[in-house]
Amino acid sequence: MRKRLPSTQALLAFEAAARHESFTRAAQELSLTQGAICRQVAGLEALVGVLLFQRVRRGVRLTDAGERYARLVRRQLDTLERDTQAVMAHQSGGVLELAVVPTFATRWLLPRLAQLRSARPGLQINMATRTRPFLFEDTEFDAAIYSGDPRWPGTEAFFLMHENPLPVCSPALARGPLDAAGIAALPLLQQSTRPTAWRDWFVSAGQPKPGDMAGMRLELFSMLAQAASDGLGVALIPPFLIQQELAENRLTVLNPHSGPGQRAFHLIVPERKLGQPALVAFRDWLTRQAGPEAAATARA
Repeated sequence: MRKRLPSTQALLAFEAAARHESFTRAAQELSLTQGAICRQVAGLEALVGVLLFQRVRRGVRLTDAGERYARLVRRQLDTLERDTQAVMAHQSGGVLELAVVPTFATRWLLPRLAQLRSARPGLQINMATRTRPFLFEDTEFDAAIYSGDPRWPGTEAFFLMHENPLPVCSPALARGPLDAAGIAALPLLQQSTRPTAWRDWFVSAGQPKPGDMAGMRLELFSMLAQAASDGLGVALIPPFLIQQELAENRLTVLNPHSGPGQRAFHLIVPERKLGQPALVAFRDWLTRQAGPEAAATARA
């Protein structure tokens, strides 16, 4: 039994009184009497063992402890309300909590979600960024989109697409086609999450690794795209993540060679959720969007 846990009614009364600094206005908001608010706050103060309000001539004022506690209570009530709304939303088509790698989400997935909403209006996709593997048991996520090793414990991975990055830069810095030796002479932007990307690209292109590859180091593809667009160097980026930059001639492809053994994007689903209807619908839609190879893999 949680002996030190206050009632929800007491917390609601306290939060309203704290927000208004008035028992009268809190009572009006909650459709209670002022006496009921006073009793709830008094009971809460007895439970926590500190005064939360100072009684002043024209009403009440929060103590320092009351201000701190009000912030914490408001945050927890907001979380409880959000979680309740999420459960209610499951009744109208489902809610999916999705972990995503940032640039894929903003550049490829989000622009397509309007199509999903048209096809399945009741399905809501919530997204938060994660760039490294994690245990689903420790989170509220239903699935993840990840680029890298898809062998997560207790999950099944559905192929979406290969990265196939190409060397790109601002036309102000260089224009293609350039061979590997020509690219090696330019500043090379490094990606911290793929430290061997340039080395692997040069080896696959038949070019010895350049002696100096200590260029600017950035974490995300979106950062690489911005730096390359600004003329700071050449970046290896999957073309489907920079379609707008390529169309607007802010980036240009220097060489069509993408190199072997590159990473691929996968949808990672916990085994215990494989049959969840909303997740099945999202998986089927996502793999169709990704292309024939992904759709065929999902059906296999």
